[in-house]
Amino acid sequence: MAKHGKKYQEVVKLVDPTKAYSLQEAVELAKKTTYVKFDETVELHLRMNLDQRSADQQIRGIALLPHGLGKKLRILVFAQGEAVKIAEEAGADYVGSEDLIKKIEGGWLDFDVTVATPDVMSKIGKLGKTLGRKGLMPNPKLGTVVAASDLPRVIRDASKGRAEFRLDRTGNIHLPIGKMSFETTKLVENLSAAIEAIVKAKPSGAKGQYIKSATISTSMGPGITLDLRSAVTAL
Repeated sequence: MAKHGKKYQEVVKLVDPTKAYSLQEAVELAKKTTYVKFDETVELHLRMNLDQRSADQQIRGIALLPHGLGKKLRILVFAQGEAVKIAEEAGADYVGSEDLIKKIEGGWLDFDVTVATPDVMSKIGKLGKTLGRKGLMPNPKLGTVVAASDLPRVIRDASKGRAEFRLDRTGNIHLPIGKMSFETTKLVENLSAAIEAIVKAKPSGAKGQYIKSATISTSMGPGITLDLRSAVTAL
């Protein structure tokens, strides 16, 4: 197990390992535990009571964070016909069909979010392996395959900040909720939105206590246990 440095050892003393903190308390404490010079990402980690091997206990979705993730997301829309104009007017960074497919086949991946209209899905199916590995393949379950009329809403939501979540092989969920430079209130609101999205995405096969435990941490900082009872009650 890797040993932590002296600075980490100092800040970890600020965290009471026996206490579960409210969202507000946890974010305020996380700000006190930062000791690096760069703007750390604040992360939410959840230990779920789900069996990743069971089809009815899978979970995957998108949390719309009201204050974003601290960076501008480059949005690519696969569309054709009138949907191209709608996407461009809505603020998409890249819009097209076969031209974008060729660029991606050539190795271009300078975008963060992909959206598609249903009529072009058959064309981009061959990009499944390339985009799938990066988590960029449009997916109806994630709300990224939509009718042309829904493009403005989806592009607007994506520009605000979308954090994708899914159950990993160890039965946990990890997702970013913002940057340490964010105001405490904004981080708390992002954190609340992330928890709410995961609670709403509870799969049909979930049994017993859905979320076993939750912690937040900065990129380099110690974990801070959340009081889930107060967090979920407040949603």
